[in-house]
Amino acid sequence: MATPVDAPVIARVHVDTWRTSYRGIVPDDFLAKLSYERPTEKWAEILGDGENFVYVAEDELARIVGFASGGPERNGDPVYRGELLRLYVLESAQRRGLGRRLVGCVATRLRQAGIHSMLVWTMAEGPSRHFYKALGGRPVSVGQWDFGDLTVDEVAYGWTATCALG
Repeated sequence: MATPVDAPVIARVHVDTWRTSYRGIVPDDFLAKLSYERPTEKWAEILGDGENFVYVAEDELARIVGFASGGPERNGDPVYRGELLRLYVLESAQRRGLGRRLVGCVATRLRQAGIHSMLVWTMAEGPSRHFYKALGGRPVSVGQWDFGDLTVDEVAYGWTATCALG
């Protein structure tokens, strides 16, 4: 489980994963302008709020190479009460099962809180949509996300029973 001390490393993983995963989807100049400072502050706040939780994945040298955050679903969905808020794994650490294990940790933690359904929002054209489908997620909603000057289409994948996830 991550603590506020992990905020700078989590922010670095977050930004670096955006730069590799969304290349060709998000304009290059937008990705180039991403900094570590603002995400570090945001992650320190999230890690200290007590409402959400963050699990980290480490490599063989105990360096954080991925993370997943979760908590209650943010928009009052009547079916999907939990939410996988973020899942990022460095490109160099992908395809090793870390993402699947992190999703399992979030699903387990939600179940421990009495929440047995979950959704995750992702870019409609992002590579993670294939990952969520492979985990059994079904498209349950669509929307748009505004991030400064950038607006992207997004899709929510949901699981009505998270027991199969971990």
